[in-house]
Amino acid sequence: MQLLEERIRRDGKVYDGDVLKVDSFLNHQIDVGFLCTLGKEFYRLYRDSGVNKILTVEASGIGVACLTAQYFGCPVVFAKKSKTSNIGTDVWSAAAHSYTHGTDHTLVVSKSYLGAGDRVLILDDFLANGCAAKAMLALCAQAGAQVVGAGIVIEKAYQKGGDDLRALGLRVESLARVASMSPTEGIRFCD
Repeated sequence: MQLLEERIRRDGKVYDGDVLKVDSFLNHQIDVGFLCTLGKEFYRLYRDSGVNKILTVEASGIGVACLTAQYFGCPVVFAKKSKTSNIGTDVWSAAAHSYTHGTDHTLVVSKSYLGAGDRVLILDDFLANGCAAKAMLALCAQAGAQVVGAGIVIEKAYQKGGDDLRALGLRVESLARVASMSPTEGIRFCD
């Protein structure tokens, strides 16, 4: 998506450690109008898939998931990174490693909000190694929900996550695919 690539070039910052910082518009400060445009694009890509739930992981994926859900007219379910006292004990759970934070989490979703008959679109802000997406797939499998695809705002295509998910037969639609990046050379996108 040319509009997103231009925004990343203009406002994104590449840091050592393979970090692409886009927090000025995507995942710390949210440019609501811009994310609505991204949501419309995800709707265009998946509108014929019968989506009735959008699943993401707290916290960075929630903004784009909510702004996308308005076009589908469906709820957003976000997997919590830790079990809280108010979620109860009847949950689906799956392990995930956070590339960004370098930590491991057990993602949990209440069984009340994800189950058989759901047609789920997984949404996330980044795809690198695919750990979060694979954990969300596991949650959906436990629930008997059908995953129609994964919508990713920014995919680090030089890492294995996208290839792994596609090899599983999952439809992955990434709005921007980064071919390479470095603090000195900048960002190069896939054709």
